[in-house]
Amino acid sequence: MQNYDFTLNSARLTALPSGALWWSQRGLLCVSDLHFGKSNRLMRKASTTPPPRENRDTLARLERDILTHNPQTIVCLGDSFDDLAAFEEMEEQDHRWLTCLIAGRSWVWIEGSHDPGPVDIGGTHLAQYSAGPLWFRHIADPDQQGEISGHFHPKIRVKTRGHSVCAPCFLIDDKRVVLPAYGTFTGGLRADSPVLTELMAPNSIAVLTGKSTRAAAMVF
Repeated sequence: MQNYDFTLNSARLTALPSGALWWSQRGLLCVSDLHFGKSNRLMRKASTTPPPRENRDTLARLERDILTHNPQTIVCLGDSFDDLAAFEEMEEQDHRWLTCLIAGRSWVWIEGSHDPGPVDIGGTHLAQYSAGPLWFRHIADPDQQGEISGHFHPKIRVKTRGHSVCAPCFLIDDKRVVLPAYGTFTGGLRADSPVLTELMAPNSIAVLTGKSTRAAAMVF
């Protein structure tokens, strides 16, 4: 798999095809917007039939990233659970799987807009987190330098081999990175949406995720 390396505020970072961010110098893996239990919430509220067992697909990809990089610290940038009931309804097998991933590591849950607050699970629960020259939070602060955030689930459409592809992407400029949603069953906001074009600098790039990463200009 092809990764994308870049520097933010003197920190050398790697955007992974999975949508995770890897900081090798600190042994830190960062993911955003896991949205565990979203399908159950939608079924409760609208009687829809979303993809089954999306929790396990998210956990499987997260486990692969953890086994590949062996991080000392994992930071989840908020909206890790879709709501309190989503955590309570998590199947026992999935709960055990998540507990095993947490064990023996420094695990930081950042407060998100969907999260119910601290839940009965391992790890540390914080509003934001700082490490070296970087700040980690759920929603971007336009005035912050060296910031890693999520929330917006950015996606971008690009043309390739005669057809267009829409994929989750990282948004990167000189001040910040906005991560794509890591959860399997999540929507997305187009990178050219006003809220993102106002947040990001004109020279921003989008790094598409998938089988490999691909950098493209974030066109305004």
